[in-house]
Amino acid sequence: MKILVTGAAGFIGFHLVKALINSGNEVVGIDNINDYYDVNLKYARLKETGINRELISENKKLIKSTIHENYQFAKIDITDLKRLEELFEMEQFTHVVNLAAQAGVRYSLENPHAYVQSNVVGFVNILECCRNYKIKHLVYASSSSVYGANAKIPFSEEDRVDQPVSLYAATKKSNELMAHTYSHLYNLPTTGLRFFTVYGPWGRPDMAMFLFTDAIENDKPIKVFNYGKMERDFTYINDIVEGVQRIVNKPLEERIERKELYKIYNIGNNNSLKLLDFIKEIEINLGKEAKKTMKAIQPGDVERTWANVNTLIKDYGYKPNTSIKDGVKAFVEWYKIFYN
Repeated sequence: MKILVTGAAGFIGFHLVKALINSGNEVVGIDNINDYYDVNLKYARLKETGINRELISENKKLIKSTIHENYQFAKIDITDLKRLEELFEMEQFTHVVNLAAQAGVRYSLENPHAYVQSNVVGFVNILECCRNYKIKHLVYASSSSVYGANAKIPFSEEDRVDQPVSLYAATKKSNELMAHTYSHLYNLPTTGLRFFTVYGPWGRPDMAMFLFTDAIENDKPIKVFNYGKMERDFTYINDIVEGVQRIVNKPLEERIERKELYKIYNIGNNNSLKLLDFIKEIEINLGKEAKKTMKAIQPGDVERTWANVNTLIKDYGYKPNTSIKDGVKAFVEWYKIFYN
């Protein structure tokens, strides 16, 4: 397989690229390396895969990894249709994993245009390239946020998802709708993955895992929203990547025979954890007690998430097995090394 991974400098993209490379696949990664959060972290992730900052070209040319013969990277934005088409024409990919997106629920309230450009325009560009260059399988990132105001727990792929409570969620739902259209019209196999709260080493600094760890370690107060009455399906990064790999690697003959070109899956830990228990685990690993500032729930937030992953288990044998204890420990150990 020859696989394009968009968002390759991002948290999930970085880990997936490493796994796909180590499995012997030929991989090309692209990322626009925007400044939504610290670009130094993005460049550090790239360096781990042999892509050195000084070699990254602003002219959007591919550069070879200095560590892995089967990996190349280019600084390309998925909104740049012309360069995407050139890349697809030149590389002749068999599979695409689209993880590139403007992330963050709360930021979508401040800068909606960034989300429309990346998550809507950019995704259409990916779909068009996959259609025109005969990609065998497009796997793309959706989000648990599409469940919005859904009150049924745990969340199932069969639940209604027409009540988004943030623009970010709305753009992700639009991705699913557009993918369905392309699967229907052009026989393009697509698989959307509704990621739940992913955490682990090299995680994003705008997410709870990092924010809490950084604040507690530096004796600063942490903001605990909804007065602590929040629950999340925290999923360790290795479990996420293992699930994505299973989907990419499995042949599609059976799905094609069943005329299931379009599929959506939840991908999470199959459990819901109280936010205060998550914080407690960080405190244990840091040997410090958090100074908590209780806050009301923020616009765009939901009180509880919990993924029903039975369909992914049935179809792909997916089995998340990293405990919160082991996952938090791994993140805190990485944080102390990387930042101290």
